[in-house]
This record gives sequence, C-alpha cells and structure tokens, in this order.
Amino acid sequence: MAEIDVTAVDQRTLKEFVELPYGLYRNDPYWVPPLRIAVKELLDRKKHPFYSNAEAEFFVARQNGRAVGRIAAIVDRAHNKFHSENAGFFGFFDCIDDAGIAEALLRRAREWVTKRGAQFLRGPVSPSTNYECGVLVEGFDSSPMVMMTYNKRYYPGLLEKAGLRKAKDLLAYQSSTTHIDNERIEKVADRVLRRHKVNVRPINKKDFNAEVARVWEVYGSAWARNWGFVPMSREEFFQMGKEMKQILKPELVLLGEVGDRVVGFALALPDINQALKPAGGSLFPTGLLKILYHQRLIKSVRVLALGVVEEHRTSGLAAAFYATLVRNARKLGFGPCEMSWILEDNVLMNRSLEVMGATRYKTYRIYEWS
Repeated sequence: MAEIDVTAVDQRTLKEFVELPYGLYRNDPYWVPPLRIAVKELLDRKKHPFYSNAEAEFFVARQNGRAVGRIAAIVDRAHNKFHSENAGFFGFFDCIDDAGIAEALLRRAREWVTKRGAQFLRGPVSPSTNYECGVLVEGFDSSPMVMMTYNKRYYPGLLEKAGLRKAKDLLAYQSSTTHIDNERIEKVADRVLRRHKVNVRPINKKDFNAEVARVWEVYGSAWARNWGFVPMSREEFFQMGKEMKQILKPELVLLGEVGDRVVGFALALPDINQALKPAGGSLFPTGLLKILYHQRLIKSVRVLALGVVEEHRTSGLAAAFYATLVRNARKLGFGPCEMSWILEDNVLMNRSLEVMGATRYKTYRIYEWS
C-alpha cells in the first residue's frame, strides 16, 4: 500500500486544498461547485473576521504524489468561551473512498487541536455552525440549497470507521408556499401581533448597515440556547450580512419590533445554488453571465434563520414570521421551500413544521471523536 502523506498547506499549496473537491465531484449531478473566490476568502486567516477569535490549519493528504483528501483543524475560541468547554473542530473534509486516508486526515486534525488544549474533535463545521456544517446521511437524491452541504454517500462510513460517533443530527424539511395552509397561521399571527403590539416588517436595504446592527443586537440572545451556537463578532456578522445582501429579497428578511426594539428576526434566501451550479465555480470567462441569467429563474427559497428573544418566545411571534414569509414568498413567485437546519431534539419546531405540512427530506450529522 502506498504511503499516505498528510501535510499542512502553505500559500503555494493552498490551491491544491481549494481545488480538491472540484475533481472529486466532477461527475456528480447533485454537487454545487462553490465560487472559488468565495472559498479563498473564507480560508483567508489574515483577513476573514472568523479567525479573529479562532485559529486553523489546513491539511492535504497525498498518495503517490496525488492529492486524495483534505481537512481543516480548527480551535474556535468564541465557541469554547461561550460553552465553557475545550472543543476542537474539523471542517472542509473531502476524501476519496479510502478508510486509511480518511483516518490519517482525522488523526492529524485531532493531534493539531489536542496540542492546543482540545479534549475532543467535533465536526464537520466549515469553519463553524454559522456556515456550512454536517455530513449528509440521508437525502442524496437532490442538490443542496444555499449554504447547505452535500457529500458522497460513503462519507458517514469513513468517519465511523475512523472511530467518530454521532453527536447531533440536523434536519431539513421541504414544503411549498402553494401547499402550506396559511389561513390558520395567519389567524394566529394576527392575534399575536395585536395582543403583543409587535410590528413585523421587511428589512430596509437603503439603511442596510443600521439594520444589520439592529439584528446583531438580538442575535446572541435569540439563538444562545441552541446546541452548537457560536457567537459571531460584530465584524463577522457584518461580513456575512454583506455577502447575503447581494442575493436577499427584502420581503423575505423580517424584523419583529416592539416599539423601537427589535425582538426577533427571520431570514429566507432565494436558492442561489441553482444559479451557481452552471457557473462551475468560476466567475470568468462566462460564469458571471450564467449566474445572472439563472438567478432570474430561481423559484426555490430556504428559510435559514428564525429567532425570538427569550421574553417573547412564547408569544407566537415565530408563527407571525412564518405566515409573513409564506405570504411574501407567494407574491414573489417562489414555490418550493426548505426549512433548515432544525436540531433533531427541537421537538416544538419539528412538530410545528409537520403540522404545517412540511416533510423531512434530508438529515445532516455532526460527529464527535473523544
């Protein structure tokens, strides 16, 4: 058996790390190639604001001189401080179907985080739960929606053979704005809004930075109790907002206000993956034109965030958000919608989606290696 060489990348070999999945998934009809420029920005440890509270190392596995796998080892100080634990993470995991190569990558990542005080390895998160995370374990028959992952069917087996075990499953539900019985939700929503004097409105793109600042103020308290929550710095939050601004529809980004105070936030995005796929990961020479053309044809939407501060959590504001999102999505011509991701043990949310007629169609798994 050929020797497996796992080495940290440098500026010269970073391209090899970035390019590996494009070759691995070249003939896969469901994989969506991310824009290379976006990947490089996310991996830039000197400039991307995620790394102001974290450190990471990127590794490539080679066999007979050929790149056959990759992994990132991550110590997220923001996560560890918030949860009072010493966790290490791995992400950006891709590998050919070879258990030995996968284990070599994972062992190298675990060694790296252990040297920095981590007591266990968890992932994949690329680079945190605020970005793409989880291994797809069910639902391989369709492409992922915006900011969701896709991987080969053999990935779960590789991780489990290496000794990793399930930490938590993340669920994705699908439905359609045309199938949801919005009348009942609307009644609940109207009653809630009147009783609690809550105003639900779309984001104001003309005052975008100030709007993002208002949302950031409630972001921590609205999502703090979620398993795996990682607080983002103001700079990181604004960076993500800047990236989303290019594709968002104001009617699908909702703020809930009591007086002048924002008490909740809901975010749905058009499935830009449908426009990215034809571009093949590059803007030039024709990628940008393809994205602009296909972006006009998008009819699917993903609800990816919905949070309410603690004191208003039982008020029914979440129902008001859902009712408004569905109503606005219909007006904009969107049909298929995904609600993701939802923790497997978030019983209230899962049951609520099922009552609305949504069906679970994909499952993603976070693994742990102690």
